[in-house]
Amino acid sequence: MDVSAPLPSPAPLLSLPTLQGWARRSWAFSQTVQFGNAVIIAFFLAQALDGALTYVGVSTLGRSIEGNPLLFWLMGTAGQGPALALAKLSAAGFGIVLHLASVHRAVAILTVLYVAAAVMPWIAVISFLAARGLI
Repeated sequence: MDVSAPLPSPAPLLSLPTLQGWARRSWAFSQTVQFGNAVIIAFFLAQALDGALTYVGVSTLGRSIEGNPLLFWLMGTAGQGPALALAKLSAAGFGIVLHLASVHRAVAILTVLYVAAAVMPWIAVISFLAARGLI
């Protein structure tokens, strides 16, 4: 009697159990203290860069270049420096609340959003102005 088992078929490159394991490890890492601390520091740096670059841009081009209507109004009411300080300290405070609530992924997403939607555009505008000799 000849009994043989079927030959195993090659496993797909990323099988469902592999993806589930990766997702679990990723979730576990995003809940670690080290990840949370790194993310909140990156968030603070993004806030500081955004504030500094916004101040340079608004001082050079006027507050009408500011895209945030609330910040535009606040700059007209309190002045550029105090308005930016209030906005950035408020954002940092909310970031701390999220960090203390261990919502590190939200802080990470907000950090990426700030870098992509605030810091990088200001760097582009200021670089353009500097290249033209306007700063």
